[in-house]
Amino acid sequence: MEPSVVLGEKDYLACCGSVKFAEEMVLAGPFSDYQEAANAARDIWFNKVDVNGWLEAFASHPQIGESPSRTHKSPTSAQWSKGEQSTALATATDTTLEIFVYFFGWGLEGLRKGYISLRESYIRWNVRYRQKFGFIFLIFASGRSTPEILAEMKRRYQNRPIVEFEVAAQEQMKVTDLRLSKLFTVKSAAASPIQTQYTATDVTKAGEDRVNILGAHLTAANEASLVKPSQTFTRTRPPITTHVLDVARGSPATGIEVQLEMWKNIQRRPLFGEADSGGWMPLGSSTTDKDGRSGQLINMVDALSPGMYRISFNTGKYYPEGFFPYVSIVFEVRESQKLEHFHVPLLLSPFSFSTYRGS
Repeated sequence: MEPSVVLGEKDYLACCGSVKFAEEMVLAGPFSDYQEAANAARDIWFNKVDVNGWLEAFASHPQIGESPSRTHKSPTSAQWSKGEQSTALATATDTTLEIFVYFFGWGLEGLRKGYISLRESYIRWNVRYRQKFGFIFLIFASGRSTPEILAEMKRRYQNRPIVEFEVAAQEQMKVTDLRLSKLFTVKSAAASPIQTQYTATDVTKAGEDRVNILGAHLTAANEASLVKPSQTFTRTRPPITTHVLDVARGSPATGIEVQLEMWKNIQRRPLFGEADSGGWMPLGSSTTDKDGRSGQLINMVDALSPGMYRISFNTGKYYPEGFFPYVSIVFEVRESQKLEHFHVPLLLSPFSFSTYRGS
């Protein structure tokens, strides 16, 4: 049996800039593997860390164009932020380059102008975002091009502050999950207990192969930032998506909490009439926007893992006087369907709901 991994507050501060989060993770540990730590981190972040802790974590990310402070409370986190910033514009996919070519023509000069225009837009919109919400824009980028990320910033700018605060917390959790995976990846590669100190190269390479991340900040990168990422995807969106329509009001349902889970008990399948506690593993959560669409619920992958999935909606919070405290939809992805897209919408009213498989 693999020994538990003992980590300290400094290690967890490198994953999430909230002191309360770090303290609670130490109390909950040690953890036998990454998944156990990730499950504990999600529970602590959403159920034990207060508003001040969320804001503290948001503030630990450098702003656009800034380098991490020398007095940053976590040197490891500062190193990761620097590495994440340096790869942020490497999310420029073929779509990004096609946009540059369309507007600016072929050649390095056209790409340079396109890059400058895109970066200036990021800076302007981040300033507007911070003025409205009081914290920096935070997004977990997986398989998205830079224009898509900018469009997401513009879309989220329309949110009410209370809704956007929750969305930002969800994105921070994704960042935390990535950084936890870096710690455990380094540990597995070294085949020895994780130490507090790592080289910037070790932790950066461990995460870049898993996903590209943009944490609300871009540095003054040069033209080399337009190099493609090491991992690209055939898909243009996550393999499982949803949206919620309020059929009683004839409009999108905004602000509904959504959670996606996968059945992980390989010994048996969840069956009707049987208790299924302990078998469902959280994959991601989000809140529906003004168009009724949720944010990213699952990592970008080309081949979706076959199995049973459950998507749940906090309908009781949306309709306090309604009939359903929550709605859960269980569906199966078969081996022959792993390359397909699964859109699972919810059509909701206070006393009825329906769903279907969309595209």
